[in-house]
Amino acid sequence: MKPETLATLRRVSTATLTTQMFKRGFRNVFMQGVRALGSYGDNMVGPATTVRNIPAREDIDVMASLGNPEHPQRKAVETIKPGHVLVMDCRGDARAASGGDILMTRLMRREAAGVVTDGGIRDAGPIAKMPLPVFCAGPSAPLNIIQHHAVEIDAPIACGGVAVYPGDILVGDADGVVVLPAHLADDVAADAAAQEELEAFLLARIDAGAPLPGTYPPNQATLAAFEEWKARQG
Repeated sequence: MKPETLATLRRVSTATLTTQMFKRGFRNVFMQGVRALGSYGDNMVGPATTVRNIPAREDIDVMASLGNPEHPQRKAVETIKPGHVLVMDCRGDARAASGGDILMTRLMRREAAGVVTDGGIRDAGPIAKMPLPVFCAGPSAPLNIIQHHAVEIDAPIACGGVAVYPGDILVGDADGVVVLPAHLADDVAADAAAQEELEAFLLARIDAGAPLPGTYPPNQATLAAFEEWKARQG
């Protein structure tokens, strides 16, 4: 991403981004059932580092397995690049956590941009107060190996019903999380910023009493008024 793309994606809404992706033919980019655990300032933005889970099995997923440095989840936490988002495929199963406050703290110290999972998160109270953005299916106390067996890092996964490829750009806000193919991020961000500038103008008109027809979506007269307004704004 260009630096200006990163700055733009930190402030435009996921609602705007889904509109821009729809204009490009993408309908399934917004994760279902994945919401912000805490309240954050700027949007979460960063390339995806992925972890894929399959259902746990009792003879393999035991406490001792978590001490293995090559355990895919633990290795992903320990090797994630600064500015990346850890994205975990838990098959939409929130019966167990996909992480807790110790792992989230390590990710924060590794300068990760955030965490996204369609599974649960334990220690939800303390994590919600961290500056690290965490998006999940909800709080869940049981440890991950009760339901999840991590099998690989940096492979294509599904999360919240959306395909996520390593390096895709994740953007999260109060509505949820959008996935952007990396090669589209610069153009999508620029068009999203332009859309939000127009919509700020339209919102002010609607708030002042203008009717929807001709205003939203704007007709040619409204677009001309928008250009005049921009000129006055400098």
